[in-house]
Amino acid sequence: MSLELSEPLQKAIDGLSESFDDKILNVYQSTGSTFVLVERESIVEISEYLKNEHHYTYLADVFGIDRYTSEERFEVVYNIISLRDGVRLFLKVRCEEEQPEVESVTGVWGSANWAEREVYDMFGIRFSNHPDLRRILMPEDFDYFPLRKEFPLLGIPGSIELPNSTPDTE
Repeated sequence: MSLELSEPLQKAIDGLSESFDDKILNVYQSTGSTFVLVERESIVEISEYLKNEHHYTYLADVFGIDRYTSEERFEVVYNIISLRDGVRLFLKVRCEEEQPEVESVTGVWGSANWAEREVYDMFGIRFSNHPDLRRILMPEDFDYFPLRKEFPLLGIPGSIELPNSTPDTE
């Protein structure tokens, strides 16, 4: 399958293929965006390369995906942008359901700090070497991860104390 890419994006993909051929698992386009699936263990090295060599200096977002599969259940997706060239690229890694963990990219992009914490909080994917990996939306002692597909839509009764919603009439 031939991809139709802008010149700067094509240079980045070619550079990745030359420098990390054995670590690039798939390159594809969907809905007009380009995705590069890389080996989980190489995410920091590939991120540094894209930032330093191809000017992907802006990490817009990091998000998790629960594929709800028996192998490589979770994905972490990095939405990166080269402001110089005006192009966007999505880096993806996959991890297993049991003890999912990915190396933190906060050393490459400081903006990954809160986004990785949110992915941890909602999916339970740990980011090794993160400077402050703790929950930011749910209580620290909450035992569940609300964006996993097995989490009940209405929540788990009694898992969090809810505020009283009836007004005092005294």
